[in-house]
Amino acid sequence: MDVTLHLAQDPEADELLGRSPLAALIGMLLDQQIPMEWAFKGPATIARRMGADDLDAHDIAAYDPEEFAALLAAKPAVHRYPGSMAGRVQQLCRYLVEHYDGAAEAVWRDAASGRELVKRLQELPGFGKQKAQIFLALLGKRLGVRPEGWREAAGPYGEDGSFRSVADITGPESLAKVRAHKQEMKAAAKAAKAKQ
Repeated sequence: MDVTLHLAQDPEADELLGRSPLAALIGMLLDQQIPMEWAFKGPATIARRMGADDLDAHDIAAYDPEEFAALLAAKPAVHRYPGSMAGRVQQLCRYLVEHYDGAAEAVWRDAASGRELVKRLQELPGFGKQKAQIFLALLGKRLGVRPEGWREAAGPYGEDGSFRSVADITGPESLAKVRAHKQEMKAAAKAAKAKQ
């Protein structure tokens, strides 16, 4: 895995996301209730604060929980909810250590099908169906991980030429299109709720 991603819209953070499977997974985990660029900048911030140029699941899993929460809460905070997200990041890393010897890429390396891979992703702490499908689409569209049936398993996020999620971001222009799509979806949901 060594590609250029444009999720954080920050060269250093995007470089880490493109070469570090764990950074990409943690960025996806952080991508909730904050702007996506902020979420995907988080892994680089965590690595820098840990004095490293990459993230290691064993190191994060073994980190003192209070100190790790303080590391995420330091200004500028890694997330709007740094304490709870620190716990989720550590939980994810503990799971990876326990089930994949700490190697994030082992989650997808030998997956025989898209269906199997989305199931593995959903088993990760903090990954529900939608987050798993979006990450599978990111793996397929941007990182060349394409087990048989990956597009179908990713649902609408796997569609070619769509602008639904982080999987479709290749730069500022596509980021604007994804953002516009998300705003349309929120407006439609709000309108549907108002009719009830």
